[in-house]
Amino acid sequence: MSVLRSVVLGCGSYLPARVVTNHELAKAVETSDEWIVQRTGIHERRIAATGELTSDMAVHAAKAALAAAKIEADSIDLIVLATSTPDQTFPASAVSVQAQLGIHHGAAFDLQAVCSGFVFGLATADSMLRSGSFKRALVIGSETFSRILDWNDRTTCVLFGDGAGAVVLDLQEQPGTREDRGVLTTHLRSDGRHKGKLYVDGGPSSTQTVGHLRMEGREVFRHAVSMITDVVVDAFKATGYSAADIDWFVPHQANRRIIDASAHKLGIAPEKIVATVDRHGNTSAASIPLALADAVADRRIKRGDLVLLEAMGGGFTWGAALVRW
Repeated sequence: MSVLRSVVLGCGSYLPARVVTNHELAKAVETSDEWIVQRTGIHERRIAATGELTSDMAVHAAKAALAAAKIEADSIDLIVLATSTPDQTFPASAVSVQAQLGIHHGAAFDLQAVCSGFVFGLATADSMLRSGSFKRALVIGSETFSRILDWNDRTTCVLFGDGAGAVVLDLQEQPGTREDRGVLTTHLRSDGRHKGKLYVDGGPSSTQTVGHLRMEGREVFRHAVSMITDVVVDAFKATGYSAADIDWFVPHQANRRIIDASAHKLGIAPEKIVATVDRHGNTSAASIPLALADAVADRRIKRGDLVLLEAMGGGFTWGAALVRW
């Protein structure tokens, strides 16, 4: 019996031109390259230029994804932009992306689930496509986290970077077998009891300011591995797949130690991990599509590969998706 699936037609990415190394940060705050690499695996990150907006980067990534998919922008009727750093409080940055792409139909909106945003966005777009309301979607993660960092806080300013990534989803009929292409399953979770462990200390309703990112790093690390593996196990149960079936593991790029510990606990071989955290830092909702685009560009991820995505972010939010490329 055939089923409708959201199939990935193409993906794209964008990184700001400015590279900030650990050595450069060590001149501004009390830290060192060795300290940062040992604890996070990060060597450098990209920082958006003055005047370069979240929507600008999203447009670049979207255009790259459209080019990879070999389709025109006006065939898109849904844009879901995952971001915690919108251009303005409102309207949604997604409508700026829509306008810059020359799309004048369909729907465009922002989605806020912090670092889990891309997985939440993928799940949302997949559901909306399969409902029959839309036919083709852009799912984008774009962040300018450099704008909400306290550059005097060495425990957080070394972790994050800016960038954007995007995928094009197309609603297609598939045979309804284990070999179906597209989004096979998604699993999302949230638990607001932990919101004080990773948050921004400002906002329109509370302080009328943007605020800065604050984090209890040890607490986040302590919860991350168990929460991540929990939703991945659910994805395996829903599809009948196991860690041995996975071709590529594309996790949220928060910290190399979290990535490696999660893969080890799940029984995923190290050579199946796609990691860009060393070059990009934590780009929040942009990290998974940036890593996807990286692995597709160098031909690691190929058509037919089974790809596992997972993320965890402030809230806490966390989620996983299994996608047949």
